[in-house]
Amino acid sequence: MKNGTVQNGVCSKESVDGSRDVWSCKDSDSSSADHLVVMVHGILGSATDWKFGAEQFVKRLPDKVFVHCSERNMSKLTLDGVDVMGQRLAQEVLEVIQRKPNLCKISFVAHSVGGLVARYAIGRLYKPPRIENVGNPSADTREKNSCGTIGGLEAMNFITVATPHLGSRGKKQVPFLFGVTAFEKVANAVIHLIFRRTGRHLFLNDTDEGKPPLLRIMIEDHGENYFMSALHAFKRRVAYSNVGYDHIVGWRTSSIRRNSELPKWEDSLDEKYPHIVHEEYCKACDAEPNSVEDAGPDKLEEELVTGLSGVSWEKVDVSFHSSRQRFAAHSLIQVKDEVLHIEGADVIHHMIDHFLT
Repeated sequence: MKNGTVQNGVCSKESVDGSRDVWSCKDSDSSSADHLVVMVHGILGSATDWKFGAEQFVKRLPDKVFVHCSERNMSKLTLDGVDVMGQRLAQEVLEVIQRKPNLCKISFVAHSVGGLVARYAIGRLYKPPRIENVGNPSADTREKNSCGTIGGLEAMNFITVATPHLGSRGKKQVPFLFGVTAFEKVANAVIHLIFRRTGRHLFLNDTDEGKPPLLRIMIEDHGENYFMSALHAFKRRVAYSNVGYDHIVGWRTSSIRRNSELPKWEDSLDEKYPHIVHEEYCKACDAEPNSVEDAGPDKLEEELVTGLSGVSWEKVDVSFHSSRQRFAAHSLIQVKDEVLHIEGADVIHHMIDHFLT
């Protein structure tokens, strides 16, 4: 790559306002692309973490998508808290939209903590549906307006990859602590010393001034932040999860499931997607009576599962158990480095093959 351009003519990286990058097809009329895909990295990450994914999207979907790899929350800025990062991301997305007036649609693809940041950002970007009182709008217009928009754009795909939706405090939610209660208690006590406000949000101990934890707040519309309305606005919500060997984000929290709901899986027989071992469509469901109240010590986690299950999710379970790099599953599922983590490429291809454009 030279000056941000792939020399074989597949894609290019154009600077927006000197600090942000939008990937688009180089040899075609890029002005015809009307779908903004925002890619969000995880903690201590950078925009280059999604370089492989961005290139694959514009190669496979030429003339259809611009891919913007977020740069507003890189490195140590990821320690400032999910809310602060979400506000920065929301502003960054608005700036991209303002500079690309032809955009009509928007999707998010987010890794790890980036999925929580994206959920916060869309809550800020959500615009309630317009009420049409004049004339007889078309069916397409009625459908587009019925769910509201994200930054004025039609919401298409909201995809998270190894994101700790239920936080990291519960048993085995951070696998490298081995489920040892003593280790998990120590981590809960010191996490703010390592990952600052973001750590407190992940471990659900940000209960300042009697307020519930931020992740609890984010399962409802809250003031001017339309967290759940925004999620509902997307045509698809997808959660990619590692079933094992992800030592940072556990299977339960990344797939938004209870222990009893974790599916049995077998090795994939699909040569195209050798690491996809289970797929499931989960319809939106309401909380069962007393289910949260009876959850005991896991009440908060149960509230998060129940709240997020109020919208439908496609759940895609991934396994690298036979890979030599399996202990790097958290990076493999994203292909964070094209050389080291290329075994996860089939996950990116699966994502693109099922992407609504």
